[in-house]
Amino acid sequence: MVHQSLNPEEKISISTDVLIKILDHSPNEIYVLDRDTRIVYANKAYERHYGVKQSEIIGKLNDEIFSKGYWTPSIVPLVLKEKKSITIKQTSYVGKELITTAIPLLNDDQEIELIITTTQEPDYKELYFPEEQEIEEVSEVYREKIITNNKKMNHVIQLCEKVSHVDTTVLIQGESGTGKGVLAKYIHKVSNRSHAPFLSINCAAIPEPLLESELFGYEEGAFTGANKSGKEGLLMAANGGTVFLDEIGELPLRVQAKLLQVIQDFEFIPVGSKRVRKVDIRIVSATNQNLFDMVQEKQFREDLYYRLHVVNLHIPPLRERKEDIIPLVYHFLSVFNKKYRLNRLISQEVLDILYQFSWPGNIRQLENMVESLVVTSGPIIQLSDVPTSLMEQVKQRTDQGKSTYNAKLNSYMDFSHTADHPVSLDSVIEEVEKELIIKSYARYRNTRKVADQLLISQSKAARLVRKYYKNIETMTD
Repeated sequence: MVHQSLNPEEKISISTDVLIKILDHSPNEIYVLDRDTRIVYANKAYERHYGVKQSEIIGKLNDEIFSKGYWTPSIVPLVLKEKKSITIKQTSYVGKELITTAIPLLNDDQEIELIITTTQEPDYKELYFPEEQEIEEVSEVYREKIITNNKKMNHVIQLCEKVSHVDTTVLIQGESGTGKGVLAKYIHKVSNRSHAPFLSINCAAIPEPLLESELFGYEEGAFTGANKSGKEGLLMAANGGTVFLDEIGELPLRVQAKLLQVIQDFEFIPVGSKRVRKVDIRIVSATNQNLFDMVQEKQFREDLYYRLHVVNLHIPPLRERKEDIIPLVYHFLSVFNKKYRLNRLISQEVLDILYQFSWPGNIRQLENMVESLVVTSGPIIQLSDVPTSLMEQVKQRTDQGKSTYNAKLNSYMDFSHTADHPVSLDSVIEEVEKELIIKSYARYRNTRKVADQLLISQSKAARLVRKYYKNIETMTD
């Protein structure tokens, strides 16, 4: 059989249906605007990226879609102004970095007829960041981003920034999995020592007999099995930088005494040596234990406790930061989609379940759960993908919550004691209002949808969201 080659100058006719099929199979997001910036076409990748159907956006103005917060900043005003092809970096509503190109099609009068926009997630970052080191820096900043809308947590971050430029000690307290290590690294990153090493040491991970020699180093022949030439300790390895001592409560009393000397005088004596070593480090420590109680029980030195306790930061558990759960889910979804080169979406039903769970293991447990869901689910994470044990705990908690709510309501309605303990109707209404706004905004991340859900005006929804999410810097309108 002879195959006849096509003449390069011969035009090939492709039907509109075939062309749409081709565009819908593109992994990159493609959408087209008319001269009035109304969306006239969006491909399947657009649906996958934002979880919206084509029918919901076709005919809508670009500004209307942009106001929903799917991405930022908008590229369209730039194209309208410049009337030429423009490429910019954008950030999606789940924190993904996007590379977007908009190409205007001009008529004979040099007026815009159509704007063709393509958006790509830079999985192959060498296309945009040629230097490998720069790729790593971008990745590092992304990993260390602290995501929170919580008032208490924002106060903690503000304190971090206040003390970042002084070398005082910082003690971070919080339950396991709340992100104490991330906060310690953040303190280092915004400090004057950010150019120097950041060394994280888990005091519970080093065997007690080796802890002193590992931290402070040792001289030649200090003990049986020691390196013949001696060894520099971890504190000296971080000279000029920051040392993060995690699980500080596990330090033996003998090692606590030497650490106190380092904090007071910036000097120590290595194991088996008589020579004093000078060191320039900042100490940040963390614990999930009550050090004050340990001091009372003579398990922790009182003088060291007060030296470490100059600035005390307490990270609230995730169950007290409910407004952070959904943003964190989207963040980890983006992280693991990139890691495993997937493009998983998550259903609203699953988001509701994750929001209601109490997360005893805090952010670490949430992160592990999202990773598990990403690698074990289909294109869209559904309720059937969520572990049965988690679903049962949520159901049990919901049932308990209903009982508690009914009991509280009955107590409000019990007027037998109102003479001694009057009930403020305004405070009861505000309590219910706050709960509804927080849950609605955590679910929809959009004040217009909150307004539709609660049958109030969009301006009132925006005002209430600002009231109960006082630390939100930007808000999706």
